[in-house]
Parts: sequence; C-alpha cells; structure tokens
Amino acid sequence: MNRLFISAAHKSSGKTTMCIGLCAALAARGEAVQPFKKGPDYIDPLWLGLAAGRPCYNLDPYLSSADEIRAEVVERMRGASLGIIEGNKGLYDGLALDGSNSNAALAAMTGTPVVLVIDARGMTRGIAPLILGFQAFDPNIRIAGVILNQLGGTRHEAKLRAVIAHYTGVPVLGAVQYDERLTIVERHLGLVPSNEAEAARAHVEEIAGRIAAQVDLEQVLAISREAAPLRAAETARTATGGPPVRIGVARDAAFGFYYPGDLEALRAAGAELVPFDALRDKRLPRVDALFIGGGFPETHMEALAANAALRAEVRNAIESGLPAYAECGGLMYLARSIEWNGRRAEMAGVLPADIVMHARPVGRGYVHLRETGCGPWPARPAGVIRAHEFHYSSVENLAPGLEFAYDVERGYGIDGRHDGIIYKNLLASYAHLRDVAANHWAARFVEFAATAQTHA
Repeated sequence: MNRLFISAAHKSSGKTTMCIGLCAALAARGEAVQPFKKGPDYIDPLWLGLAAGRPCYNLDPYLSSADEIRAEVVERMRGASLGIIEGNKGLYDGLALDGSNSNAALAAMTGTPVVLVIDARGMTRGIAPLILGFQAFDPNIRIAGVILNQLGGTRHEAKLRAVIAHYTGVPVLGAVQYDERLTIVERHLGLVPSNEAEAARAHVEEIAGRIAAQVDLEQVLAISREAAPLRAAETARTATGGPPVRIGVARDAAFGFYYPGDLEALRAAGAELVPFDALRDKRLPRVDALFIGGGFPETHMEALAANAALRAEVRNAIESGLPAYAECGGLMYLARSIEWNGRRAEMAGVLPADIVMHARPVGRGYVHLRETGCGPWPARPAGVIRAHEFHYSSVENLAPGLEFAYDVERGYGIDGRHDGIIYKNLLASYAHLRDVAANHWAARFVEFAATAQTHA
C-alpha cells in the first residue's frame, strides 16, 4: 500500500495543481493511482479523479473516526498501486487546538509520509527555518521531501537547493518554475470544477507533462514505498431486498457535487441511480425519487430557466409526492428564482422562496445539526449530525409555516437557526451530508423512497 500525503506550509501553495499533475503523470507511467482529499471539499476531488482515472474519496477526521478512515483507505486502495492524499490548507491547520483533525493528524493516523509543497516566491535562506520548524513541531510527522513551487528561475532554484541541503537534509523532490499554464481558474467557491471546465482533460495532461519534467517521479515513488502497513477491519454494506429504488440524480455542469462514497452507499442500500441533465433533458427519467446535489446553478441560471419543460416536470413530480432530497445548489434550483449580479432567473418553483447571491459567504464551514423529528426520513439515533456548508446565497421571502428537519447548533443553514426545509416528500438543505458511520443518511433516504413507492 504505497502512499504519499501531499501537504503545504499554508493554503494556496499550489498543492492541488501539484497533486493533479502527480496523479496524471504517475498514472501515465502505469501506476494505478488512488486519490484522496482531506476534508469535505467537492471541487478538488473532481480534478483529482479526472487526473487519476479513479474516483477521489474524501477523508475527514472531523466527521469520521480514525478506524473508519483507515478502513476507507484500505477499501479504496484495492486494485491500486499508489495512494495520493491531498491535504487542505497547511500541514498543521485544523479546527482543534490540539491538532486532532489537522492534516498532520490524518497523515499520522494513516502512517503516510508527508511531502511538503512550498510556495517559494521571495524566499532564499528563509526556507531553512520554515522546513526545520515544520519538522520539529510534531515528532510523529516525518517530512520525507519537499517540492519547491512558483520559482523565479534556475538561479533561484539553485540557491534554494543549496540552503535546504546545508541546513535541513530534507530531499528536494522537485522544483517547479512559475508558469501561468499550470493555473486552474478560480471562482467564489474555489477552483472551477472539472465537470464544467472546457477541455479539462487536455489541461490535466498539460499540467502532468510540466510536473513530470520538473519533479523526480522515481524519488516520489521511492518515498511512497516507505508508508507504514495499513490494516483495517472490512466494512461491507449489504443491499436491501426487493426491487431497486430508481433515484434520478442531476449530473451536469450545474450540479456535480456528489461524494462517490455516498453514491455507492445509495446503491448498496438498494438504489439504482439514473442520471439526468437539468440543462438539456426535457423530461425526467422514470424514477421513484430525486437527488439534486450541490453545484453552481447561479452560473447556469439562464440555461436552467430556459429548460422550462424540465422545471415543470420536477415541480409537478414533487407536488405529486415524489420523494426528493436536495443539497445547497439543489435547494437553489427548487426555489422560485435566483438573483445574481443584477440578473434574475426563474427556477423550478417548488419551494416558496427566492434565492439571492451575495459577494461574501453566508454559510461556510462545518455545521452541527440536531434533528427536529419533523423530517420525512426514518429516525436515526439521537445526537448531533456533523456536516458541511459553503454557500454565498441566502433564502429570501420564505413562506411562513414551513417545517424544518434540523435545528442548527453550529453554522448558518437557512436562517441561522434552522436548516432542511420540508415540503411534501422533499427535504431541501444547505448542509452537505456525508454517509459515514455517525450518519448513514443514504440508507434512510432509500428506505423512505421505497416506503413511498409501496404506498403510491
């Protein structure tokens, strides 16, 4: 189980581009690369999955136990020759003061050697105390090598290599010169997702070529072989009996935020996933339920509005009692309208509310939710649900008297106090749920859809 943990000294050091390039370059050499992403992010995993040719799975110490994370790595590494875990933010960054959910903690709990990507712009001798400080801060973490990024030329590279060799002894695995062609366009939620970027595959190949030319891939592979053996108890989900529940899933440029593990959990619970395109399809497929995940409906709102036929189909289906679940972007699509940058577009009109986009985030980060008991899905054990939100939009003109599935104890949700609008058999929430041991939401949704199917 050869593995690497790619981290950085701080956010925006270029580690995602580095990981994309490494995944694609090593896959091109014949490695079966399994990518992972630390934290709840959707967008980086889309790029990493495209680069590796395998779905990227999220590892999140805030939502899962160490045993669950180790089991996830073992399971997903089946058939892979190399695992690459990309961190988020800096190596020692995390919510907890003690670092228990930091990138370093994840590297330690999975026994994975760390490669530090350093944005070296404007640095020469000062890079030595930076590396030495990262080495000394936690003796349980081994920084097995560094990749220098955003260099200003060959003279800059030579000075940095000399300083690092003299003071630290840490191997320099690569030195990547500043190059605009290595950038991926960013927008308000981060990188533009690969399901939306034009010519994404060609861009990944270009990044791979430039990283392969400037990083010693043999040295990278040698370090990956130093990962500690990782064993975990197998966790198998057994599919429910009976005919499959057909769940329509919006998969297009507007809606692409889905965790691969959650989609697999839906299938394991007895669902057949039927994709549809909210931008182009005029009719819904024959389904027993709908799942509309997150994405960027605001950047496609005119195209979504123009597809009036599908908007009417979705509205009529939910009005008729079709079970549905919507997260964030899906919630926005099911509202009456979206307003952004002085423009307004009609949406599906299921929810009696309007969506307004803002310049700054309205809700961002981990949320703690407590179920109100009003939700349509079967009950789960009492306690707080940990999830994630990241939205620049707010719900306006919400009709009074609606029920909510959650009370918000941490985060913002719909109004700072509630999340999970309930309308007929729809649950629409800003929170993004993960199907983890503490909250197997996928099986609950499938069970609810199956029950509604038999009662139809």
